[in-house]
Amino acid sequence: METKKHTDFQDRSTPCCNGRASVEDNYLLIEAVRKEDIKLIQQLLERGADVNFQESDWGWAPLHNAVQNSREDIASLLLHYGADPCLRKRNGATPFILAGIVGNVKLLKLFLSKGADVNECDSHGFTAFMEAAVYGNVEALRFLYKSGAKVNLRRKTKEEQERIRKGGATALMDAAKKSHLEVVKILLNEMGADVTVCDNMGRNALIHALQNSDDRNVKVITQLLLDHGTDVTARGEKGKTPLILAVERKNVDLVQMLLERKDIDINDTDREGNTALLFAVQLKLKEIAQLLCKHGASADCGDLVMLARRNYDHSLAKFLVLHGAREYFHPPAEDWKPQSSRWGTALTHLHVMYRPMIGKLKIFIDEEYKIADTSEGGIYLGFYEEQEVAVKRFYEGSTRGHKEVSCLQSSRTNSDLVAFYGCESHNGCLYVCLALCERTLEEDLATHGGEAVENEDEFARNVLSSVFRAVEELHLLCGYTHRDLKPQNILIDSKNAVCLADFDKSTKSAGDPQGIKNDLEALGRLVLYVVRKGNILFETLKDKSNEEVIQLSPDEETRSLIHRLFCPGEKVKDHLSGLLGHPFFWSWESRYRTLRDVGNESDIKVGKVQSKILQLLKPGTSEYPTSFAQWTNEIDNYVLGKMNKFYEKKGNFYQDTVGDLLKFIRNLGEHINEEKNKKMKSVIGEPSQYFQKKFPDLVMYVYMKLQNTEYSKYFPKTRYANKPLDDGDACGQVAGQS
Repeated sequence: METKKHTDFQDRSTPCCNGRASVEDNYLLIEAVRKEDIKLIQQLLERGADVNFQESDWGWAPLHNAVQNSREDIASLLLHYGADPCLRKRNGATPFILAGIVGNVKLLKLFLSKGADVNECDSHGFTAFMEAAVYGNVEALRFLYKSGAKVNLRRKTKEEQERIRKGGATALMDAAKKSHLEVVKILLNEMGADVTVCDNMGRNALIHALQNSDDRNVKVITQLLLDHGTDVTARGEKGKTPLILAVERKNVDLVQMLLERKDIDINDTDREGNTALLFAVQLKLKEIAQLLCKHGASADCGDLVMLARRNYDHSLAKFLVLHGAREYFHPPAEDWKPQSSRWGTALTHLHVMYRPMIGKLKIFIDEEYKIADTSEGGIYLGFYEEQEVAVKRFYEGSTRGHKEVSCLQSSRTNSDLVAFYGCESHNGCLYVCLALCERTLEEDLATHGGEAVENEDEFARNVLSSVFRAVEELHLLCGYTHRDLKPQNILIDSKNAVCLADFDKSTKSAGDPQGIKNDLEALGRLVLYVVRKGNILFETLKDKSNEEVIQLSPDEETRSLIHRLFCPGEKVKDHLSGLLGHPFFWSWESRYRTLRDVGNESDIKVGKVQSKILQLLKPGTSEYPTSFAQWTNEIDNYVLGKMNKFYEKKGNFYQDTVGDLLKFIRNLGEHINEEKNKKMKSVIGEPSQYFQKKFPDLVMYVYMKLQNTEYSKYFPKTRYANKPLDDGDACGQVAGQS
């Protein structure tokens, strides 16, 4: 049932019929209950004192005080006069929960009969059952268990407390922490308490037992928990293991007890990289240090010899050397600075920390150094040959791990694939070391996607040209298909260079065109994702048909490029080489320059209608209408009139043909900046912007008509292009282009 909760602790009084009650009487009532003066209590209640009055500081009411004193008679009297049996203190504790603290079974029965919920809790998640465990109240614990108390209930605390990982503890953890041996026995043997449960910090009952300051019963409780299968790999504060905590207690028996467990990792470390052996040497615990070494602890875990000598324990230093400790350890230079800004703090911690090397790799598997989760072993920061790296962790026999390595080993240096430094194997794990990047494409667009960028199209060209070249290399030189192209697998480094990563799903293409086509389709969706600055989720685009994706394209160049990716024709393997010369990758200035250069062709300037180039540029009968079909109507009248004046004598004014439009663009470009054409310049503005916005499909039209002809010499030789575009088109027309 939902218990009633009072949160208003202001002074209040309930006047009696004779009107003599006062605030003073309310305080007197609380004081009388505390002093257990039942006669005065009776008088004050008869006089009209408020039986539910609560002090303003902590919300104590008369009934709470009666329970604290374990007085059933006073509690019954107060209830008779209307005391609320479910009234809460400021911390949310009810009289029933307080009865669990004092261990009074009669009071527990009384409040259950008055509507208390056996599992009701205070603001910090404590139930009466938990409180009985905390205070070692065996009789109350058994009664509450028989009344339906949940043995393994985890403390539910306030949301802001949960955010800092408070709460989540159970009655077993409380009893273990307080060294209540009998309660621990009852919980485990009679009530089936679960030893595998952890609190919100990941601590189980074993950690709570080892962290308490009372040595009383700790060995027996630890043995009980071990016998019931508790997890010896759990962690306490600062990531300390049960073995480390046992060493810190300086208790040889506890250490021996834990070492007898087969699942103990004797070399496991806390978050700062310290092992149990390191703590033993630091704390001058020679017997424990020797015990750990005899059980196989690695002595390569810090400058143990120096620590032993600093403690003037020569025999321990000699013993450690015999067990593999190194004589000298020099910490890294203090003037070292990380190259990465995002991961700099963690890299600095890792750099100065001592870690045993895994071949050429220095790594520490801890949350502080984790870059990302993966389906197998996560990605962590590391140093490979002292170079900052991202380390993908796999189990040693992982098919995915070996795919990643095999694919990267076939890549060339200075490529657009993520740089591969090497790999190491240790304790059944494979560590693949890659160039460390700052963020993924998805993260970059999520952070900056909504910002206005001066050269947005340049950003898209740079990102996508790198990705295109990477996939081209993957297909042509490595002989692989990626099979998982998505924004999360495209990385951006500290210099804003873009590279392709994550090849653990890649496969040898073996000339299989379908695998390559699948990569090209994913690229098509990536193009739209980047051009739209991530405002359409990539997962959403994956669910759309190819036709829907094409229609979402914001301009003709993007639409054409995506169409080419979706419909590559027969020669799919090297299809990307041609696409890198696509107008999508031309700057606006290059596009405008192309239109001017084509318009400067002599046959166009003189209007030689039957010339090859004008015949090529002539629209086909089945083509869709273009934005420039009647271009003379679209140009500002003043500008068109001014330009037509050049031809007044001959009367051959500009006509609505593609050739004349290109000639117009060429002529205007030649004269627009002359002093006499200032007004025309003010109307037109920047010609490269004017014509491409006025006729957005013109560049693609000219390109498609001339791409595989001698006139392609007018196209810009971009830094992206490698070869002419294959004119194979398996999908037919798109966006009005043939």
